[in-house]
Order: sequence, then structure tokens, then C-alpha cells
Amino acid sequence: MKPHYLTKPQFATELEKCLKCPTKPCEKACPVHCSPHDFIAAAQKDDIAQAADLIARQNPLGEVCGLICPDKFCMNACLRSHIDAPIRIPPVQAEIMRRARENNLRTPLQYAPFNGKRVAVIGLGPSGIAAVFELTKLGFKVTAFEAANTVGGALNLIPMARLPREIIAHEWQYLAQNPLVETHFKTTVADYPALLQQGFDAVIVATGEQKSRSLGITGESLTIDYTEYLKNPEKYATTGNVAVVGGGAAAVDCANTAAESGAANVEMFVRRRLSDMRITVAERYSLLQNQVNITTMTRVTMVVKSDDTLTAYTCKTQFNADGRLEDVPQSEIARGGFALIVLALGSTRAEDLQPTENIFYAGDIVTGSSTAVEALASGKQIAQEVAKRIGTERTNT
Repeated sequence: MKPHYLTKPQFATELEKCLKCPTKPCEKACPVHCSPHDFIAAAQKDDIAQAADLIARQNPLGEVCGLICPDKFCMNACLRSHIDAPIRIPPVQAEIMRRARENNLRTPLQYAPFNGKRVAVIGLGPSGIAAVFELTKLGFKVTAFEAANTVGGALNLIPMARLPREIIAHEWQYLAQNPLVETHFKTTVADYPALLQQGFDAVIVATGEQKSRSLGITGESLTIDYTEYLKNPEKYATTGNVAVVGGGAAAVDCANTAAESGAANVEMFVRRRLSDMRITVAERYSLLQNQVNITTMTRVTMVVKSDDTLTAYTCKTQFNADGRLEDVPQSEIARGGFALIVLALGSTRAEDLQPTENIFYAGDIVTGSSTAVEALASGKQIAQEVAKRIGTERTNT
């Protein structure tokens, strides 16, 4: 897969499709309240700078979201779908931000005066970045702590063919030039109350989901976790057969990565039906393009190593009278010959949330697995809660 930018004719065609709905259903459907109605109107006048500014006012990762946002938000709300097909809003957004970036059309960042309050943000994935974005607009001085050596969090698991890392870096650098932002990379913070004692007025924890879900089966240690695989795909490149266990967006990324890295055959094992897979139309099409086999209503029950290959034992699943998934009796078979088996079952938070005064939590650590734009919305919302709790008035500090 390649970054989903539009060609000049495609861009013009999508802009022309806008019905200029006065109720702006696309804006209402956007978790960060970005208005496709308005930025499309600006782009129709060839005012890319204004269009990009309208996006950036609401979304600090406008180009990133344009490249990876699913079709279940603004596109799903687009009334054009009642005529032919919805506007491809995320690619339109990505194209606007690409043109603005490459032609230096971004509006210079406006700096709010320091309000005297300091906030620590732990984690610079989408929710943490959004918190920094919102807080600095209100004049808070923000010190961000990131355990990795770069920003992005789970965004860095998305294949670079879909989301080049320089796009994440560019959008962060635009925000980080604000003198109210201080960043510490390769810094892990575990004692949140200690930050309050050090003079911070509030702490926002945006560390995401740090623990991958497991199957709890015999031989699971022979598999590769999807986070490790997507971080280091070249390390696990193979010309053999690859199995991916899971049916979500992360599993799709793993399957496509394996196919594009030279695997002879790639097969996804999905416990539920094809229609139950929570993936976009584009993701479904990408699996077809890469000739990935999808074996549905199937559960992996055990993994065994046989010489230089792995064998996955699987059984069929079915919905019972109560609508619950259960194994089909006596349906287990052995599927051998895999060079690699990747577990892509999603993740969960690794710590319990301890409610403490002036310590707030944002993003996937609260909501569980979500899209980037939903994590951004969570970060913005929590930043606004912080502002209400501790105030925005200047102090003598």
C-alpha cells in the first residue's frame, strides 16, 4: 500500500461532489469537530492555505488523519452517498495538507501568552499530542515526557508505506516550535503524583494501551506479537507461508506487510464472519490486492514447532442460539508449514487507573483500542477538563 494522496483530477472530482449541506453532517460526525464542509469550500476556491488552516485549527495531525482515518466518521455521514458515493473526505484532507506542507502554505503558529500554569503530559501518541495542542492554545506551559525516542506512539506501528514517519514528525515539529512546549524523549515516568510535588499544576497520562492481548494457548510463545512485528518487519521478512491471527486493522497491516515483504502465502485466521471484521473498504481491498487468504469462523487452539516450520491447530466456530461464539465439536485440524505466525489481537492497558486530584487520563488507556482521531478527541477533551479544573488565570509563579 502507498500513502493515499489524490491525483489532481481525483482531487478536483471529489471537491466538485460537495453538496454544501447547511447542516454540516460531516463536521458533526468528526470526533475532533473538523469541518469538511468548510475546508472543501476553501479548496474549491483554490485557497489551500485557508483550507489547511481550517483543518489545523481542530486537528494537530491533519495530514496523518487524512492518510489513515477510517470511513466510518465523516464519510459515513456524507449525504452524497444518497446520490452515488460519499466524498472521499480523508484523502481530500490528506491532499490539502500535503500541498500546504510542500508549498509552505501553513499559517505561522500563533503563540498564546503564558497563563502561569504548568501541565505535564506523559506520552506523545495522538492523545498526548492533542493534549499539548489544546493546552498551549490556552496558554499552559506543557512539559511532555515520551518513553520512546520519537513521537507518534501506536502510529509508528502503521506500515510506512501507508504513513511515512516524516509526516508525523513534521506535524509535531510545527506544534513543538511553540515556546510553551518542552519535550523529554527516552524518559519514562511512573510516579505521577511526584510531578505534582515538583510544581506541575496537573498531569495528563496518555500512555496508550501497552499490553497486547493473548490467546492463552499452548505454544503461544512460538508466535510473534504484532507490535514487535510491525516495529521490525524487516527482521521477520520471509519467503515462506505466514499466518496472522486476528481480523482488525492491525491484523490487516500485518498481513499486507508480510505479503509485500515477499511471503509466498499469507493467511488470516478470524474467529468471526467476514462481515464482522472492523476494517475499512480500503483495507478490504488491500487484502484482495495482496492476495491474502481470509479463513473466517476459525479459532487457533495450539501452535507446535515441527522442524523449521510451525503448525497451527485450528477449530471451526459457530454462533449458538444465544448469539454467542462457540467451537464446533470435533472440527480441529492441523495446519502446518508456516514460517511465521503473528498474533494481532489488539491490546489493553497495562495499569489500573488510580483517580487522584489533578491527575487525568486520556486516550486508549481510558477508552481501549480506538482510532487516531478518537484518541485525538480524547486528548483535546481532557485538556479542556484540565483547564476547567485548575483555571487559566495567570499566577505569580
